Amino acid sequence: MQKIAVIGAGLMGTGIAQTVAQAGLDVVLCDVDIAIANKAKARIEKQLGRLVEKEKIAAADAQAALGRIVTIADYAPMADADLVIEAATEREEIKRKIFAAVGDVLSADAILASNTSSIPITRMAAGSPDPTRFIGVHFFNPVPVMKLVEVIPGLATSAATIEKVKAFAAQIGKTVVEAGDEPGFVVNRILVPMLNEAAFVLGDGTGNVVDIDRGCRLGLNHPMGPLELADFIGLDTCLEIVNVLFESTGDPKYRPAPILRKYVEAGWLGRKSGRGFYDYSGPEPVPTR
Repeated sequence: MQKIAVIGAGLMGTGIAQTVAQAGLDVVLCDVDIAIANKAKARIEKQLGRLVEKEKIAAADAQAALGRIVTIADYAPMADADLVIEAATEREEIKRKIFAAVGDVLSADAILASNTSSIPITRMAAGSPDPTRFIGVHFFNPVPVMKLVEVIPGLATSAATIEKVKAFAAQIGKTVVEAGDEPGFVVNRILVPMLNEAAFVLGDGTGNVVDIDRGCRLGLNHPMGPLELADFIGLDTCLEIVNVLFESTGDPKYRPAPILRKYVEAGWLGRKSGRGFYDYSGPEPVPTR
């Protein structure tokens, strides 16, 4: 693959674009607002600058990577893309609108992929231009650092599409886990219920924020506690995923923790909003309760 299109210039889309560009591929980064796409490219420039300062990449390589990124606000420039990756918010109705619009310009052999973290691929493929060329590619945050990509074929995804996407993942330095098309796939099917359970433990008063996170870091040898990790992911994203698990399976074990729902309703979304299970307004995060 030589040219990649990324739709959505948020945290994940920006990380994917940077990773692709650093791997030597051309990338168009699209958002409905060109100003948002341009700000995302500016963030990438800062990230590359930090890597140069730390002597992890050469200044010439950073400039070359930045030069491979073109920001756009419409789908027409994606007509010659080999792979289009949708990285919009985790809401199926928004993703479906994107798939329909991209279908007007997608070339006859291009692959359309969704960076969904939980929504069933087969269901979304039904709204794509060609289900045989539709697949899930779940990157992990921060994309330039995290080595894993989940590749999730739908029921109709062709073997050729699967192999091309696996080859693309290797091309950009990622390790692939192929997951079945079940809600949450492999990683989030395991991870998000744990984060949700940590919120139940907090809400029930079994432990406080500090003790829950300390207990899991030391007792489970995790690098981050579950509440700290939920804040890092975004509490709204965690809630959206656990809702998909609950609604798709009907299994009560995936019922969202009331405190998680309450925090999202309050706009306490974690690091990105400045407050979640921790308050990030000071020099160091402190528990909100």
